[in-house]
Amino acid sequence: MSARTLGKAIAAVIAMLLLAAVICAAVVLIASNGNPTDFVLTQLARLRLTTQQDALDRPIGTDTTPVRFVVASGDSPRTIAQNLVTLGLIVDEALFIDYVRAEDLDVQLEAGTFFLYKTESTRQIAQALTDSASSQFTFSIIEGERLEEIAFNRIDANRFFGFSGAEFYAAVGPGAPLDPGFAQTVGLPSGASLEGFLFPDTYQLPAAVTPVMLRDILTEQFTTRIGTEIPQAAQQQGLSLYQVVTLASIIQREAVRVDEMPAISSVYRNRLAIGMKLDADPTVQYGMGLRNGMWWPQLTVADYQAVLSPYNTYRNNGLPPGPIASPGLSAIRAAVFPDQSEYYYFRARCDGSGYHNFARTFEEHLANAC
Repeated sequence: MSARTLGKAIAAVIAMLLLAAVICAAVVLIASNGNPTDFVLTQLARLRLTTQQDALDRPIGTDTTPVRFVVASGDSPRTIAQNLVTLGLIVDEALFIDYVRAEDLDVQLEAGTFFLYKTESTRQIAQALTDSASSQFTFSIIEGERLEEIAFNRIDANRFFGFSGAEFYAAVGPGAPLDPGFAQTVGLPSGASLEGFLFPDTYQLPAAVTPVMLRDILTEQFTTRIGTEIPQAAQQQGLSLYQVVTLASIIQREAVRVDEMPAISSVYRNRLAIGMKLDADPTVQYGMGLRNGMWWPQLTVADYQAVLSPYNTYRNNGLPPGPIASPGLSAIRAAVFPDQSEYYYFRARCDGSGYHNFARTFEEHLANAC
């Protein structure tokens, strides 16, 4: 073969190689949507994962305690992976980065607060971090609980909260800065706590909930649930919502049976009408505070006069200074819409049913004793 023929052959091969290279480059450019570097890195990540499937599905441990994990705005997959390793949620930073790249999750990772678990695999954790709205938890307030029970029992016992009961109490207790619009609507005295207005219900809370957010969720639920009929009826009766909730909180603590709430309310409304002391045991318990680890301790006869508190309605006329617990809607309605009765007394029946016997006179009341 002559030198000229050989040169032409080499040139043809080079041209074919260049053409193939151009075609490959074009294919890669099209397949990568104009980002060939990212395309190549993704393919390499997928290649590495072919031998890492078991590791992807292997959780780090068996501890079921939720781990609060925060992804800040702008955090890269590498930063997220490093933080996951630091908190003991994954062991292989590179594996996490490869997985989110290979599955195109790297652009779906959301900023927010999440609940993650050491029982979850790297694959599950990565998927969870694409939906911050799904990280919620259930929180319940029971009718008849006082602020301290909500804060120091329910919140402190709930491992999902990112704050303490003391921090929540600081946001709702006496002297806490409150929404002036809500305070005006319910007639909240200056410096008063939100006792009675943290509506008892079951809530789905976001992982990022704060004490102030929780406060607003609970008070907004109060406003929603009482609607317009109750405030209008209260106003027509010359009562503020604060007075209504105060009475309702006593009814809530006294009543065992919901269907008796209007009758119990009638007793207290009748007593208030003639200036008679309410003589409500729960107000003594509230004024007593914590005794032997209990917020609602069993009373002795001596306690009725020994508990020196403005809330003690055995010593003080009228309603106590404010609510003593969180009443439910039935108790609030009973406070505004009591039965029409001539009863001034009631005491528990002797049959253990939870119902009460009602009396017009003190003599009838004594005759109802067991």
